[in-house]
Amino acid sequence: MHPINRSAGRTVHIYNTNDPDTVLGGLVLTPGVTNSNFYAMVKILFIFSGPFYLRVENGARIEKDDNPLRPGRYHIISDASFDVNNEPWLVRTISCASGSRAAAFTEAVRSRDRRCIISGANVYTFDGVDFWNGFEAAHVFPLAYEGYWVERGYGRWITMQPTIGGSINSVQNGMLLASDIHQLFDAYDFSINPDDNYKVVVFRPNSRVVGDQHLDPTYFSRPDAPVDSLLRWHYRQAVLANMRGAGEPVFEHDFPPGSDIVGVILHGPKAAERMEFELFSRFGAQMELFS
Repeated sequence: MHPINRSAGRTVHIYNTNDPDTVLGGLVLTPGVTNSNFYAMVKILFIFSGPFYLRVENGARIEKDDNPLRPGRYHIISDASFDVNNEPWLVRTISCASGSRAAAFTEAVRSRDRRCIISGANVYTFDGVDFWNGFEAAHVFPLAYEGYWVERGYGRWITMQPTIGGSINSVQNGMLLASDIHQLFDAYDFSINPDDNYKVVVFRPNSRVVGDQHLDPTYFSRPDAPVDSLLRWHYRQAVLANMRGAGEPVFEHDFPPGSDIVGVILHGPKAAERMEFELFSRFGAQMELFS
């Protein structure tokens, strides 16, 4: 079972005008992406040493405005040099961490949100009992990479420390999502851009999340809300994973009974990173018992 890559279905392609035969990246164009959004994405994808602008293949310059981006071939025009941004993206599949640390995190997120913040679906309550089936507390920055979190000092963004679990398990690193939407978020199929009025940007079309919606800014103004710096980190990861080069792999997570899961992972791309993530996600609770 070989994973497809994220270039499948791209309708926007990016080139260096000095090398028009080499595709540097691209985008599956979804509703709501504007010219201004595209410029911001390009600034994540590449490291520029001077000013640049974008031009369509027929020579028309693209302005940084709110007009919808159109499908096509776009050329980067710059008198200065620029390089592809090789910043790593963290391989992430479907996370379902458990254990006492994750339980405390889940309770804090449930208490604050009580609804999927993307779809707006409310948790059903009957006779004083909450029914949480179909909802999951999602980490914006994945718990499986806590070492990376500590190494990079991302805990500096957290102002509300949890009573258990370290800064990565703060409610400010979480949000309540419908279970299937959580899968899409973990897979970088969509993200939230805090620098565009909390706009939902869809990178791979799906049946659950629609782009071109802005989330309620009053939610994110709460002192215990997911912090902008972490949403910005996730958005950068989504841009790099979906738009860079020939396209990063899309990993399968729905394995039929009897599947050789380990074999599929070890013989696929980014095997070491994916195995590390899968082991933590599947056995994190047991490992916590012995730590």
